[in-house]
Amino acid sequence: MIALARGDWAAEIRPGLGGAVTRLSWRGEDVLRPTPPGADNPLQTACFPLVPWANRIAAARFPWDGEDVALEPTPGFEPHALHGIGWHRPWTVASAGEVSAVLTLEQPRSDWPWAWTAEQRITLGDDGLTIALSVTNADDRAMPVGLGLHPYFVRGRESRVSFSASGVWTVDETLIPVGLAEPDAVFDWRDGPVVDAAPFVDHAYAGWGGLARVSDADRTLTLRASAPATGLHVFAPAGADFVCLEPVTHRPDAFNAPAGEVKGLVRLEPGQTAAMTLTITAAART
Repeated sequence: MIALARGDWAAEIRPGLGGAVTRLSWRGEDVLRPTPPGADNPLQTACFPLVPWANRIAAARFPWDGEDVALEPTPGFEPHALHGIGWHRPWTVASAGEVSAVLTLEQPRSDWPWAWTAEQRITLGDDGLTIALSVTNADDRAMPVGLGLHPYFVRGRESRVSFSASGVWTVDETLIPVGLAEPDAVFDWRDGPVVDAAPFVDHAYAGWGGLARVSDADRTLTLRASAPATGLHVFAPAGADFVCLEPVTHRPDAFNAPAGEVKGLVRLEPGQTAAMTLTITAAART
């Protein structure tokens, strides 16, 4: 475990558990859901990387450069493949200090039929946490790539979430998108409603401007993401003690999107790199 601390902020990282952040606190109070003792699944952590894709690939198959690519379905989420490979792998600590750590991952052709590497630069500044996530094509063929990060924000009964987007992807019974609708078609987050007022939400919002807030009586947490993360996937189960606001570069199942759709995926030629950054800050409310 790696412990970071700077000013009002403290974080813990477990490289062996999918390169996950397992705790993030501000002024002694949890910002992200803390990981329970003995946790062995990244889905129990505070934040983990989504690489080399985010969310679901329908039936774990997609076409690419004239080939039919077949992946292994993710256990518990069959028949789909979920959230990439990085969260299933232990990451290597390239460097670690009092306020920052660099984690790396090298993957040969295996569950993903291209060789690739990834890096997370996790840093605590005076204002909060920054995670810079990148992936590089280490193969001799072009490969498709998407990125995301999966933070679980602490949620109380009066927690409010606010952000703006141009649309939301409606989904079928297996959570695969079927169409792009107005942003209030599932739940309207623009005016900062109480999260507990929402129905079950597990949807991707498109045309997101890279800014979202989680507010409680005494503080406001702000999430910012860099381009190309222009989508925000919201996971808000009814009655949960968390809400996930996941900045992503593409919608679920973008690999099987129809021709002509702006997919958000990147075609990485050998040696090329794609990257995104997430920042979480906090401010007291008066």
